[in-house]
Amino acid sequence: MLSLHGKIVAITGASGGIGEATARLLAQRGAAVVLSARRSERIDAIAQDIREQGGRAATCVVDVTKAEDLRRLVSTAIDQFGRIDVLVNNAGIAPISPLADLDTEGWSAMIDVNLRGTLNGIAAALPAFREQGSGHLVSIVSVAGLSVSPSMAVYAATKNAVRTVHEGLRTESTDGVVRTTAISPGYIRTDLADSMADPHVREQTRKNMDAMGIPPAAVARAVAFAIEQPADVEIGEINVRPTVQA
Repeated sequence: MLSLHGKIVAITGASGGIGEATARLLAQRGAAVVLSARRSERIDAIAQDIREQGGRAATCVVDVTKAEDLRRLVSTAIDQFGRIDVLVNNAGIAPISPLADLDTEGWSAMIDVNLRGTLNGIAAALPAFREQGSGHLVSIVSVAGLSVSPSMAVYAATKNAVRTVHEGLRTESTDGVVRTTAISPGYIRTDLADSMADPHVREQTRKNMDAMGIPPAAVARAVAFAIEQPADVEIGEINVRPTVQA
């Protein structure tokens, strides 16, 4: 049977939402998890809860825009559990607004967190994966990149850039050492809207989440499905939407 038992998984953006749900589910299924985020008190509390329920968990404070923080995350996984099997690039922000608003600071922030943060994760994890002879990169992307809506041009661009990086890494990794999976959520009930700069866009997003959003655990199950596959199977991309979302 497929199993996560013994897998060592590091997760960025694990202080809430999809990252927290993923950490909790994977730990329940037998993986050891390393939770990372900027909020130490939050990830420490989640990790403690996981341990109290019999799971294995460690923490590492990480700002994904800093390459040295991602290197420290990989080192923490190896120091605590002996290796790193999976890196889940989940950290992301969405200060979206119409291009005409010229929110260049928001554009730069999305590029730094959503794209550069993923690249920093790859740069940190890939040497360890190669040295071990195996590894799996999972990135949380977005269906926003599949059908671009007004106000989401730059956000969608960063997510599609991550898709492209994943495909490039896949084509460079046909020796079977590194697997890649891009998971694209639709409306999920998280606090992502809090990072949206435009108040009208923020309010509309929250309404859509309330009306049709599904729990973060839905995405966590997709992550678990992808990484529990045997070594000769790669799940390249999964889209996870509410059934009522267009």
